[in-house]
This record gives sequence, structure tokens and C-alpha cells, in this order.
Amino acid sequence: MSDTAEISKTKAWVMAARPQTLPAGAAPVVVGTGLAAAFDVVAPLPALAALLGALLLQIGTNFANDYYDAVKGADTDEREGFTRVTAGGLIAPEQVKRAMWATFAIAVLSGTYLVWVGGPVIVLVGLSSVAAGIAYTGGPLPYGYRGLGDLFVFLYFGLVAVTGTFYVQAAAGVSGIPALTAPLELVPIDAVVAALPVAGLSTAILIVNNIRDRETDMNAGKRTLAVALGYTGSRVEFLCMVGMAYVVPLIFALDYGLLTLLPLLTLPVAVSLSKTVLTHTEGTKLNPALETTGKLLFAHSVLFAVGLGLA
Repeated sequence: MSDTAEISKTKAWVMAARPQTLPAGAAPVVVGTGLAAAFDVVAPLPALAALLGALLLQIGTNFANDYYDAVKGADTDEREGFTRVTAGGLIAPEQVKRAMWATFAIAVLSGTYLVWVGGPVIVLVGLSSVAAGIAYTGGPLPYGYRGLGDLFVFLYFGLVAVTGTFYVQAAAGVSGIPALTAPLELVPIDAVVAALPVAGLSTAILIVNNIRDRETDMNAGKRTLAVALGYTGSRVEFLCMVGMAYVVPLIFALDYGLLTLLPLLTLPVAVSLSKTVLTHTEGTKLNPALETTGKLLFAHSVLFAVGLGLA
């Protein structure tokens, strides 16, 4: 771990929130709103509320991972990733735990407006998102330690977040409180397909993280999918996730026009990033690659949303 002696309390809290991961929270909202523009159902207030909720869930999950990885002994001095504040002794474990619960509580509170707009299905989505964020590394059976973290990210930071953002905007135009089955009527298959690039690139962030930490995770008994698959299998998974992000715009171009090909402008970055992931395992190379993957996710999502909206 890096020297933490001179880090202020304010900087430590910023480090715990991990602002570099926030593009993963914002990206699905951007794409969902772009598709809402294509269907002419954009609703600014539900979109902003969805963005706030997504960012709070991301920060709350970051706090949870920081706390639970430390108390379970998964964060050791051999770890090559960014400094964790709990394991590094920068913030007391109980303070990080309280911050986690407070952030999730604010997320739930901010989501009450979306419940009024989107109906009871939003309650299910919101509470399951909070539970998934905590159970990733917390609780008696943390699924992030059992190779299921990739699936969680794919579902919640991709499919659920994009389709949910589209849904609350479409639901805003419906009179009365939508029924539990409303998403089946208001969310087109296009929203599910449009969510795949976000899902893939969000998962790619976790894959890079887990490739970097594979050895220390294995020693700590944390069986991530990278531990199970090995370096080769994890790299194949990474290429599949990134490749999917560039196949989907091609499919949309058939019906929505050439503007949906705008994400292909980021392809050189994806190729360079892939070369790094395919040839390195050390933190000195994969830490910058981790940040690049987050930036790629956000840039790809913005360009895709612009292409969908203008289409």
C-alpha cells in the first residue's frame, strides 16, 4: 500500500467514494435518456432523479466494498490497487460503515419521487440494488467472493440501469401510478439491446480490476471470476465484453441510421486498452488501464446517446 501518513480526512473520504468509478453510474442514465429522446419520451426530472440515485448507489457500493474487504481480510499490503481507506487506517471502519448506510438511505429517499412516477416496480429495483451493493462483499455469503460480481455489474449497472432510466421517463407520461407490469408495456426491446454496451464496458472495468488483483484475491480466499477463469479466460471475457460494445451500434445503425455509429470513434482507445490488458497483470499498468476503461465507458455512452437522440 502507498504511504498514507499525509492524507487529510477530506481527501480520504473522496478516496473512499472513488470518484473515478462514477462514470459507471452515470453512463447507463446517459444511454437510457438518449434512447428516450429517440422515442420522444424524455422527462428531465425523472432523468435527473435516476442519475442521482445511480451515483448514490455507486458511492454506497464503493463504501461497502472498502469496509467489507478490509474487515474480511481481502485488502492486504500486497494489493496493487488504489489505496483503500479502511484497510489503510485512514478512516475508522465503523465510520465507513455508517457512511455506507447513510448513502444508501439517501439513495432510497431520493428514489421516492421515482416510485411516484414509475410505480411499485421501482421499489423492487431500488431495494434490490441496495441489497446487491451490500451483498457484493458483505454479509455471510458475499457473492463477489464467489465469482458472481461480473454478473451483478452486467445486470445492475447495465441492463437494469439503462432500461430503468428509459422506463421512468416513459412512465412520466402515463396518467396515474403505473402498475407493476408497466415496464413490460413501456420498455421496448431496443432499450434492452441498447443497454448491452454499457453492461459490457461496466463489466470490463471489474474484469481489469480482478485481473490485477487475481493473485492477492486468491491468497485471501476471494474467489472472483478472474480467480476461477485464470488470466486467459478473464482476457477472453474482457474481449467479449468490449467487443459487444462495438457490435451493438452496428445493429442499431440498420434501423436508426449512421449516427448510431458515433461510438466507433472510441475504437482506437479500446484497441490500445485491450493490448494492455492482454499483456500485463501488474498494477503499474492496470491501474491506468482501469481509469481508461471508465473513461471509455463514459465516452462510448455519450456518443451512443447522441447518436440515438439525433436519430
